[in-house]
Amino acid sequence: MSRYAKRMRGKKGIHFEVSERKVLLRILDIFMVLFGIYILPRFLTFDYLTIDPENLTPLILLAFYISIFGTVFELYHLKRASKLDTTLRNIILTTSTVVLLYLLTPFISPILPENRIQILYFYLLIAVFLFIGRLLYTTLIESPRFYKRVLLVAEVSNIERLVTALKVADPNYKIVGFINCEFSLEEPIKYKGIREFQPSEFLQIITTQSISEVVVASFNTESISLDVYESLMTLLDRGFKIRDYTHIYEELLKRVPVQFVGKDFYKYFPFSRSNENKLYIVFHRLFDIVFSIIGLLFGVVLLPFILIGNAIANKGPLFYSQDRVGRNSETFRILKLRTMIENAEVNGAKWAQKNDLRITPFGNFLRRSRIDEIPQFYNILKGDMSIIGPRPERPFFVNELSRLIPFYQTRHVIKPGLTGWAQVNTRYGASVSDSLVKLQYDLYYIKHRSVFLDLNIIIKTLSTVLYYRGQ
Repeated sequence: MSRYAKRMRGKKGIHFEVSERKVLLRILDIFMVLFGIYILPRFLTFDYLTIDPENLTPLILLAFYISIFGTVFELYHLKRASKLDTTLRNIILTTSTVVLLYLLTPFISPILPENRIQILYFYLLIAVFLFIGRLLYTTLIESPRFYKRVLLVAEVSNIERLVTALKVADPNYKIVGFINCEFSLEEPIKYKGIREFQPSEFLQIITTQSISEVVVASFNTESISLDVYESLMTLLDRGFKIRDYTHIYEELLKRVPVQFVGKDFYKYFPFSRSNENKLYIVFHRLFDIVFSIIGLLFGVVLLPFILIGNAIANKGPLFYSQDRVGRNSETFRILKLRTMIENAEVNGAKWAQKNDLRITPFGNFLRRSRIDEIPQFYNILKGDMSIIGPRPERPFFVNELSRLIPFYQTRHVIKPGLTGWAQVNTRYGASVSDSLVKLQYDLYYIKHRSVFLDLNIIIKTLSTVLYYRGQ
């Protein structure tokens, strides 16, 4: 290998991927709390929980609680983790829940101390050291020295929407510039959002700009100019990291970029094996049945309060039903608590908007708390729906969106769900563009569905309910 090639491979620097940073955050949180437990007895009288082989089970339980409830209260949501004010609130919520449950599991956790002030020490210890860990994270891991520096190779006509999509995905994913891979035109289009490099500079840029990877985003490989193609082949021969834009998009945004998929669509939809895994399907259905029974029983407990609220603030029928499109595009009647005024769509179907005047004050509470969804457990018990899946849409909107958005009908290959990957990652769909984003998330779920992704959705749904983000 030449000295130039070695220099090219050796200047990439260090970058932590999104998944790696989430793991680092969890490890850092657990380490900081254990470190606090280790040093606290050296300053105060604290023997409730110590770093000792005899306390291995209680220490593992504490680490488990921190990891689980840290996820529920969004301590590992990377965009929020870098904002200290938001993080402080989430740390307090996490610490309060962890300590409460830890004290309520005395058969696994230590026996309560006689000197009860140690409980206060324990609470403050977790909160303070979690916050110190966040300060270390924002100072070290989030610093520019760990940014991934990327060079984009694409047609200049598509650069703006490509750059916009990646910028919101990961702040540490820095697009240094781009190379226009199209053949030269007499009047070339100019884009000034990021720096443009010339194809003749390609190999030199890799070294001088400390590029970590090259991302190719050409939607017509035949349009790639010969000099750009030869440079890409040279980099490939030297073992440099070259990746396709659609793969980056899916990895960072956890969405399938259907707007960039062409006639070779079958390459992008190798749907999860779980869709044909009999054990997974049986487990999924058992989970639906058990969870829907629990949900209906919970609804029965809340029913007296809902009836009172409906009589005072809604004034009209408590329930309403509506046609929705389910698996294999078959329609079914969905059951919900009424949240809008009666005859809200007397003039035809309309998108629900933010601050929609048709939504009653009590209906707004039902939506925000997700209580209006409780009757759908009946649909789940019947088998029309599942706990997790794409949200069922109305036939009118399905027909409209299918004409405007490619692959929209593909979301109907599995049962619709009460909650889903789109619901926990984006806002309520109120337009065609919103529906496109939701479809991207839905197809990602169908493509990657697994027990672990289902658990992730359940935890994120708990966060949505606890933070009152329903719409």
